[in-house]
Amino acid sequence: MKLLIIEDDRQLSDTIKETTEGLFDPAQAFDGEEGLYLAEQNIFDGIILDIMMPGMDGYEVLKNLRASGNTTPVLLLTAKDGIADKIEGFKSGADDYLVKPFHREELLLRLEAIIRRTGVELKENILSFKALKLNIKTKTATIDNQTLKLNGKQFDLLEYLLTNKNIILTKEQIFDRIWGFESDTSTTVVEVYASNLRKNLKQFHYDTYIKTFRGLGYMLSDGASDDE
Repeated sequence: MKLLIIEDDRQLSDTIKETTEGLFDPAQAFDGEEGLYLAEQNIFDGIILDIMMPGMDGYEVLKNLRASGNTTPVLLLTAKDGIADKIEGFKSGADDYLVKPFHREELLLRLEAIIRRTGVELKENILSFKALKLNIKTKTATIDNQTLKLNGKQFDLLEYLLTNKNIILTKEQIFDRIWGFESDTSTTVVEVYASNLRKNLKQFHYDTYIKTFRGLGYMLSDGASDDE
């Protein structure tokens, strides 16, 4: 399924892209004019649209889309949280409205909800590594068809490592991806969750596939050794 992200903050846009690419094929636009052009030239299943952008703002983009007959579900994503702003967004044709900062899980749930209203079901998305399988939609994990019990953040950490197999992810990258929008804690939380994730994987002898690069970060790899 194709998703268009129209957001001028490139770092936030990249984070949204990483967050959604388990269920979508995301495209990015970094200003209103580019976003409107892409939305008019391509068929998307959903659009994430920032309001406060230089030049053509999100309201104007949305009004132009609706005026042209484009009915693609649109989720407005913005720091503007006043009731007047929300009313303006819905009057312009938005399907939903999410205020920054936001939880990544809420973003995915709201996207799924507005797309379901069109009669489309998001397909299940399965990530695999050897006998390990992660169901991104249901947030469940199995190894050799046996349930692997993980809490939400452990699942997210394993998913992020798996989607970047054989690539070193720094603690900062992991923290920004999983905790950045909602947490006041430090990157040391990454070490705690990595340790707990290993403990849960150990019963299946899969803990050794998570390699530690001391002072840097972690990597999921077919190799069984690490720097610890």
